[in-house]
Amino acid sequence: MPLQRRNFLRASLAAAFAGLPGCRRGPEPEVRAPTKTPTDAAPPPSRPAPEGPPSVLILGGTGFLGPHVVEAARARGYAITLFNRGKTNPQLFPDVEKLRGDRNGDLKSIADAIAGGRRWSAVIDTSGYFPRIVRDSAALVAPATDQYVFISSISVYSSPNPEGVHEGDPVGQIDDPSVEKITETTYGPLKALSEAAAEAAMPGKTTNVRPGLIVGPGDPTDRFTYWPVRATRPGPMIAPGGPADPIQFIDGRDLATWLLECVAARHYGLYNAVGPASPVGIGDLVDASVRNAAAGAEPVWIPAEFLMEHEVMPWVHMPAWVPAASEDGGLAKVDSSKAIAAGLTYRGLEAIVADTLEWWKTLPEERRAKMRAGVSPEKEAEVLAAWAKRGAKGGKAKAAAKKKAA
Repeated sequence: MPLQRRNFLRASLAAAFAGLPGCRRGPEPEVRAPTKTPTDAAPPPSRPAPEGPPSVLILGGTGFLGPHVVEAARARGYAITLFNRGKTNPQLFPDVEKLRGDRNGDLKSIADAIAGGRRWSAVIDTSGYFPRIVRDSAALVAPATDQYVFISSISVYSSPNPEGVHEGDPVGQIDDPSVEKITETTYGPLKALSEAAAEAAMPGKTTNVRPGLIVGPGDPTDRFTYWPVRATRPGPMIAPGGPADPIQFIDGRDLATWLLECVAARHYGLYNAVGPASPVGIGDLVDASVRNAAAGAEPVWIPAEFLMEHEVMPWVHMPAWVPAASEDGGLAKVDSSKAIAAGLTYRGLEAIVADTLEWWKTLPEERRAKMRAGVSPEKEAEVLAAWAKRGAKGGKAKAAAKKKAA
C-alpha cells in the first residue's frame, strides 16, 4: 500500500514545529527556488578576518540543535554571540554574549553591533523558516561576515527519487512565495525559498545544509526517542515493516560539530547532511533499543499493509520509519557523500540510543508521562492482538489443510 506523502510530512511537521511562533507577513521580493539546484559558485575573496579568536553569530541557539552548535563552537575556542528573543531556555549559557530581538522585524541589536564595528567569522542560522525572515537577516549581516550557514531540510525535495536523493534534485515550488504559514505542503518549498534568499543576499558565501531527522539528547519531538523508551517496557512491541527497511538520521551533536568544520574550512554550497555513513535498517534501531533497555521487550514484526489497515501510520505512529516500497522511500536514501567528503562524521547507533535514553531519564516526570511521537500503549496492544488473532487463524487453516491432505 503506497504511503501518501502528506501523511509523512504532516506528522514530521506537527512534531518539529509545535509551538513555532507565528510570523506576520510582509513584503516579499521575487525570490523563487530553482527547479534544480545550481552548481555551487566559487566564493568571492574573503575580507580580513575579525580581530581576536574566530567568532560566530548564532541566530537562535537555545532550542535543540542550537545548544549543540554552541558547545561545538566552544570546543573550537570560538567567540560566540547569540541572537534570539530570550524566551526559549533563557537560562542557558549565562556566560555567552546575547543580543536580544526578534527576527520578525526587530534586528536592531545586530544592526547596532555592526555599526559599532562588530564582525563575525560566520553566521549560523538555526531558526529560519520563511524567505523574508532569512533574507532580512542575511542582508543585514552580509557586510559583517564571510559566511552564512543556513539549516534547511531534505523536505525541500519535490519528488524523492526511490533510488536516492542528491543535492541537484528538483525542489518544491509554491504558488504564493509570500505565504508565511507552515503546513505539510508549504514547509519544504519555503525552506527552498529561504535557501535561495540566503544565496541572493550573500552570493557565493552561503552554506545551505539539508539535514533529515535530527536525533539525540535534547530532541523535543521524540521521533527517535520513542524507540529506546518503548523498549523499556517488557513484552511484545510492534516492529514495523521489515528489519531491512532503511532509515536515516543524524545526531544533533554530529551535525553541530560538522557545521563548525564548515566554518573553519570555509565549505560553501549545498550539502545533504543525513546519516549514518553506512546503511541502517529499522531493525538495527529496534535491536539496539532492546539491547540497551534490557527490559524484556519482544519485537513483533508486522507488515506495513497490516499496520496501515489498522491506522498505525508510518512516521506518525512508527517514528523514523518509512516503508521501503512507498513513494517516500527515497527520503531514507539521501546521499550525503558530499558532506562526508567535507568532513562529516557520525557516532555509532548504540551510543546514540544509550545517550538518548540516559537523557530521557533526566527529564521531569510530567514530560516523560506522555511521549510526543509514537503509537499509544492502548493502540499498540489492540494491533498486536489483531495480528496474533490473524496468525492463530492462519495456523488453524494450515492445520486443517494438512489434515485434509492426509
